Amino acid sequence: MQIGLVDIDSHHFPNLALMKLSAWHKKQGDEVGWGDMFGVYDKLYMSKVFTFTADDLMVYEAKEIHKGGTGYSDYQTILPDQIEHIMPDYSLYGIDYAVGFTTRGCPNKCKWCVVPKKEGKIKAHAEIAEFWSGQKEVVLLDNNILASDHGLRQLGWSIGKCRVDCNQGLDARLIADSPMIQELLGRVSWIRFIRLACDQKSQMPAVRKAVEGIRERSGKVHAFFVYSLITEDYEDSLDRLNFLRSMHGVDPFAQPYRDFSGMHEPPQWQKDMARWANHKAIFRK
Repeated sequence: MQIGLVDIDSHHFPNLALMKLSAWHKKQGDEVGWGDMFGVYDKLYMSKVFTFTADDLMVYEAKEIHKGGTGYSDYQTILPDQIEHIMPDYSLYGIDYAVGFTTRGCPNKCKWCVVPKKEGKIKAHAEIAEFWSGQKEVVLLDNNILASDHGLRQLGWSIGKCRVDCNQGLDARLIADSPMIQELLGRVSWIRFIRLACDQKSQMPAVRKAVEGIRERSGKVHAFFVYSLITEDYEDSLDRLNFLRSMHGVDPFAQPYRDFSGMHEPPQWQKDMARWANHKAIFRK
């Protein structure tokens, strides 16, 4: 069969579902490639992660077209187990690092996050070894890996084997009062920095304790990257950014709020605040 793949979000970060579909179809002996308007396909898969990404309006010639992903507000479609738990086809994007989830779901119910609605409560999903084949680096997509004993064990397993990036950010509240987690995170070999989140002023004390605790227990001045949501509350958003600016070795990444529907356009002041915070030469003056 001829299989076509379409990454609606345009390849800025490898699409895990498409890499798994590619691996499975190649295992069946199918021909797999990126979909284009001149191709003729038995099956075409279109995957969209973000609701604010414009859909692909190109007309494809295919017997079957399958669309999926959070970007299509599709919270029900999941890959069959034999595809979900296959080693991804990293050659699709030409990457030399591994990507995957060790857990799914989240115990928190943040109003701006789709994960609890889509995936429910946190649960073990896979071991790193399932999607890792000796690469030097692994990017974990877990939404709250520290809330799971399984997730913590996987971080421990990585020590001495590979460098790690938890690219969705770690929950500082789970780090702040746990010497065990602080010590574990201090031992993990990180890719560039440790990612945290500070989306509400109530999280500021936990962020400070988490940063100080990890540094104290590891004896290393780890660099931190902190996601900071720019909400409708101007003062709250500005206070959090100034708080993060006051901490040595801590860089915020500001993101204007967008709702699940993709219909909400952030006001200009939110975009301006995010641009200011993310332009480090200006922000650090």
